[in-house]
Amino acid sequence: MKRKVLALIITTAVVFTVFLSACGKSKKVKTDDISRGKTLIYAQGADPRGLDPAYVDDGESAKIIANIYEGLVKYKENSTELEPCLAKEWTVSKDGKEYTFKLREGVKFHDGTDFNADAVKYNIERQLPPKVKEDMPYASFTFGEVKKVEKVDDFTIKIILKEPYTPFLANLAMCLAAPICSPDAIEKNKGNINEYPIGTGPFKFMEWKKGEVITLEKNKNYWGDKAKLDKVIFKFTKENSVRASELMTGSIDIMDGVDPNDVGKIKESKMNILNEKGMNINYMAFNCARPPFNDVRLRQAVNYSINKEELVKYLYQGFADVAYTSLPSFIPGFNDKIKSYEYSPDKAKRILKEKGKENLQIKIVTYSNPRPYNPVNGQKLAEAVQNYLSKVGIKANIDVYPWKEYKEKVEQGEGDILFYGWTGDNGDADNFLSLFDSKEIKSSLNSAKYINKKVDQLLAKARKTPNGEERNNIYKEIQNLTNKDAPWFPISYAKDMAAYSPKVKNFKMHPTGVVFLKNVDKDY
Repeated sequence: MKRKVLALIITTAVVFTVFLSACGKSKKVKTDDISRGKTLIYAQGADPRGLDPAYVDDGESAKIIANIYEGLVKYKENSTELEPCLAKEWTVSKDGKEYTFKLREGVKFHDGTDFNADAVKYNIERQLPPKVKEDMPYASFTFGEVKKVEKVDDFTIKIILKEPYTPFLANLAMCLAAPICSPDAIEKNKGNINEYPIGTGPFKFMEWKKGEVITLEKNKNYWGDKAKLDKVIFKFTKENSVRASELMTGSIDIMDGVDPNDVGKIKESKMNILNEKGMNINYMAFNCARPPFNDVRLRQAVNYSINKEELVKYLYQGFADVAYTSLPSFIPGFNDKIKSYEYSPDKAKRILKEKGKENLQIKIVTYSNPRPYNPVNGQKLAEAVQNYLSKVGIKANIDVYPWKEYKEKVEQGEGDILFYGWTGDNGDADNFLSLFDSKEIKSSLNSAKYINKKVDQLLAKARKTPNGEERNNIYKEIQNLTNKDAPWFPISYAKDMAAYSPKVKNFKMHPTGVVFLKNVDKDY
């Protein structure tokens, strides 16, 4: 097995040696797209799914959305601590059910309309019954506990919850579902501004050339400190090696999705590498809703089939840590007693024989592009797993899709095994473990379609429990249950990696995986 994995990695390295020639195939940003002033070009692996915060749940969308929109509160620069944003201040009732926000006055949306309490009420209520749509993936996660929203006056809003919900305030800082959009723009675009985003943020949307670029421009009427850049171009280039070549030749300024195989060349070219501990999980999910993996014993057999430590070592070469549970180790509630399933092909074979599945055939679906939690891309990861499974008699066929199409296939329930990941939105354990909540099957956040009533009950209990040891212990118990049930095979925690030109100043990645570009500058 090790030889096959090593062969896979060697093949990757050989491919890298010719990546300079591959850059000729990439689509260049035309000089006409870059007007006078400071323009920064940021390359990522795929188009966003959309630019309406209510309708998307992916990192490609979030990185752009975070620069167009704002919420009532925001995270501090390098942490998930909260600070004011569109709300100047807030109070919480003693029973934990009422949140009252004093709003910032004089703020305008990019279309010139006013930000006020009516706008906040409109944005939240469109994600509540009866207005909420089935394709609003974060609506129940963010606003599921909201009973009603009351306008107190033009610049005071009160949000009343059904019951105490500890993660609520942190959720309001997320860049998905929580940002405030222009109600006028939503109405003019029939309820969905995925292609016509209008927020209050430091950059405003200019153009989207599908499969090529999205262009943002400085919001000169921004209520706070203005952006240092005049224009930001998000460029979409699928191949890691092509983005690396573009960075080294100066045609882009920043790239994410750095392949570990490319790090040496990038450093040799005097580019900067950002490499920090990531708040994410890279995992393989089973479709628990149908045979064969509605059988927990078969899920356990697959867990025994894969040498996790070897897989992570050879694929990520020190740029990821092995994951034994679904929660990153630095988040309160992490269960350090869990060591997951040991690598034991013999145990796997025994279970398969016991179940009469010695010649099991399955379908794997995966994505073609790199992800923040999996910089080598989904196909390479799936192929490595396929090799392990073949050793215990499981024949796995792999279907690979571009990211947007892949998301659609997963939502439709395609595949017996799928690869996915999650970058934490707010630093709270609930943000990760809610991916096992049965009510999130409909939203597609529970990609494994896993149902355990005890887990659901514990999640509900933890949401009402104040931060502290009691709440942490509830999350540890949830991890024990999900480890036993094995709806996932947790793989790794990726380091946050990006590469950028020395001309770029003050570039950082937030722990939530997004990039806030307001304070980024560029030398010429």
